[in-house]
Amino acid sequence: MESLSPEGRIAHVEVIYEGDHSLPGVYMAEVVEKAVKKFGPRLRWEKVELMKKRGVQRFAELSVRNGGVAAIPSLFVNGKLAFEAVPSLKALEDYLLEVLK
Repeated sequence: MESLSPEGRIAHVEVIYEGDHSLPGVYMAEVVEKAVKKFGPRLRWEKVELMKKRGVQRFAELSVRNGGVAAIPSLFVNGKLAFEAVPSLKALEDYLLEVLK
């Protein structure tokens, strides 16, 4: 993986997260956590928890902005739908490298 300087763009990753009972959501969050280790401060992330009012509101905002109801789980980067299924770590890293250019 190419090295990244601390300056420049920041990616904000949001995982649409149903809860700990949903293994695909857990796996998606784990992939993002691994990516955070490689990108450091250039990558912020959060779970959009559907069991909380704020999470439901954010999910609705993201879905409308992207043209329809997003899959659960799904992964948004800077407000744009990036993955509707759990990506491989490599696929996520490649995507983030493009976003951070």
